[in-house]
Amino acid sequence: MEWWLAAAVPRWAVRFYLRHWKPIVGLSLVGSVQRLAMVGWGDAVPSGVAAASEVVVVVARVLLVVVVWRLAMRGITVAWPRIQEFVTAHWRSLVYQGLGLSVAFLVFDLGAEQGVSALLPEAWRQGYLAALLFVKNPTVIAFTVVWWIGMVRQACVTATPAASGRGPA
Repeated sequence: MEWWLAAAVPRWAVRFYLRHWKPIVGLSLVGSVQRLAMVGWGDAVPSGVAAASEVVVVVARVLLVVVVWRLAMRGITVAWPRIQEFVTAHWRSLVYQGLGLSVAFLVFDLGAEQGVSALLPEAWRQGYLAALLFVKNPTVIAFTVVWWIGMVRQACVTATPAASGRGPA
């Protein structure tokens, strides 16, 4: 039961991402372009412009969270007691999801970003990293945001034994 409950969130996240890809990718491209510029030509960018571009990326990411939250939570009431019941009843599901997110981190951050980069000739590393970060922003990073919000959404809409009147878990 817990494994299927845990797997439901990334499945939902894929469907949600595909249904709302335009605002997700659009907001994520702000970070993509900034990372591409900073990694590719960072030495030529004045420090004030570089700092300002970081602020713009943070604002775009906050907007991404707000947009995904509003779309995902439309018509759903967030009640902290219900979330606490879900966490108590389905903590194993959350552990499985944490493991899934950890595997994604290992593959895409440690593996693709650091591991593959270390195997490349020095002259190729900056270009590889710039391209990788350009692709990661609208895919891996954005999908992770959707997944995290999906976890909260699931906790708000999934009936727990206590909430459904079937007694304690």
